[in-house]
Amino acid sequence: MGDKRDKQTIAAVGGRQPVTVIGLGPMGQAMVRAFLAAGHPVTVWNRTASKADALVAEGAERAVTIEAALAANELVVLSLTDYDAMYTILEPVAAALSGRVLVNLSSDTPDRVRTAAAWVEQHGARHLTGGVQSPPSGIGSPEMSTFYSGPADVFEAHRHTLGVLTGTDYRGADPGRAALLYQLQMDIFWTSMTAALHALAVARANGISAAEFLPHAAATAASVPDFLAFYAPRLDAGEHVGDVDNLAMGLASVEHVVHTTRRSGVDAALPSAVLEIFRRGVEAGHGKDSFTSLSEVFRAG
Repeated sequence: MGDKRDKQTIAAVGGRQPVTVIGLGPMGQAMVRAFLAAGHPVTVWNRTASKADALVAEGAERAVTIEAALAANELVVLSLTDYDAMYTILEPVAAALSGRVLVNLSSDTPDRVRTAAAWVEQHGARHLTGGVQSPPSGIGSPEMSTFYSGPADVFEAHRHTLGVLTGTDYRGADPGRAALLYQLQMDIFWTSMTAALHALAVARANGISAAEFLPHAAATAASVPDFLAFYAPRLDAGEHVGDVDNLAMGLASVEHVVHTTRRSGVDAALPSAVLEIFRRGVEAGHGKDSFTSLSEVFRAG
């Protein structure tokens, strides 16, 4: 063990901090490769051991047990499905957590993250939450970004190493903050992408291919940032003036979408759900207000 620690110290002094990566799905594998490419010694562990084979051939060191993976390095990056997976893996070996820094890049809710951070601290380790805003293909690119939150000293101590994966965006001491910001991004992403798939289904039902539809879909998506920028100060001020749009007009528009969908023989559940929300807004007296008044409907619901 002393020999290994000496090697770690030399590596860290040379600016190449050793890292353990637990969880070798597509994201975990991309992270291991990014660390290896930057010259970091990497120890890997996965419940399905064969997932480490290619990474070991590329220079990673395989830990035979989870205890060995934790013992190998101070900095431990978790890339798991959720925090339930973390507990499944780490609860049986909780005593081995002492002295470790767990950078948990798994997805879960802010409340569950806060509970897990406290659990980690109770076992003598430090917890840093991460919310990765990149697909596996973007790992290693500084143009991508990851939200981090947790103890500031822990983040600063490992900021350079974590910067190998993506750009870093530290959001404060609350361990749940990074998880919250990540889930907000996922709210936009999954809702938007589902809407795009639905629109494509309607397009294809009417003889329009994905390739033909693409530039029109892309143009609509590209216009969204301008709308967000225009409405943001009004939303912060609680102003929903119907000078540019109004909810009654939006309701009629969504009704047309639902009608077009049904006439095309496509499932209308998604636009119908949006239509119901618009109707609730009008019934609440917001017909002459901007559609942004729906934010009040959501908060009241």
